[in-house]
Amino acid sequence: MMQPPFRPPPAMSRCKPLLHALALCAALTACSSTPNAVSTQAPAATGYLQGDAIPDSLALTPLPPATGTARAALDEAVARQAVAMRDSPRFRQAGLDADLDFPGGAEQFSCALGIPVNERQTPALMRLLLRSLISASASTKAAKNHYRRPRPFVLNGQPTCTPHEEERLRNTGSYPSGHSAIGWTWALLLSEIVPDRATALLDRGRNYGYSRLVCNVHWYSDVQEGQALAAATVARLHDNPEFNADLRLARREIEATRALGLPPSRDCNAETEVLKIDIPDAP
Repeated sequence: MMQPPFRPPPAMSRCKPLLHALALCAALTACSSTPNAVSTQAPAATGYLQGDAIPDSLALTPLPPATGTARAALDEAVARQAVAMRDSPRFRQAGLDADLDFPGGAEQFSCALGIPVNERQTPALMRLLLRSLISASASTKAAKNHYRRPRPFVLNGQPTCTPHEEERLRNTGSYPSGHSAIGWTWALLLSEIVPDRATALLDRGRNYGYSRLVCNVHWYSDVQEGQALAAATVARLHDNPEFNADLRLARREIEATRALGLPPSRDCNAETEVLKIDIPDAP
């Protein structure tokens, strides 16, 4: 992470060891920027992309939907439908999806991947996920800070799936969605590594973005543009030697872990059933 620092969200604010060398004391300020990583034992974790290599969200995203336009009407309609899911199992899943605190946050896609994701079996994969998370989050920073679009819950007065974050989220831009950028970046990268799991991984990435709608913290267009920036981020990552080296290591780790037949640590049957619940009539 060689870009200006930002204030990370509490979801990753508790320092925990990562790969026995990294201690992460930060995360996305509701994905408003790249997380700071702080270590007292080793150099802090950084994103793969630095400076001009980070996609420019101001150049790559259109203006946020203006009041009275068809795009704004779509955002408002989806938000009303998402709010109706409050207190449902899908709403609770959205709260789980919001947590990107490492090392636990690295398990968000473990069911779709079909293996446990942890420091013991997959340290290189953990590093790949963390450093790509930082890069994807950084790609949304310029537009977030420039537009400072109010989040749905600020305007509709309805609760979110992360009430402990609401006060802070009121002061961070909604457009584009950092969590959606991270989730889609992970879905694309993992699909490349394990192509026979691509459908499950991409579906998880789509649902991960929808969790931000159900949580009442992002608009539909926020999620769309976050996913677009994820694609731009992945394209730039493939030109980075450190990323490519970690990608190769992560692929070997996943192959070895799959050969052992180790299951994910999460209740994947329950997660799969909950993620079948979609936003009514959502695009």
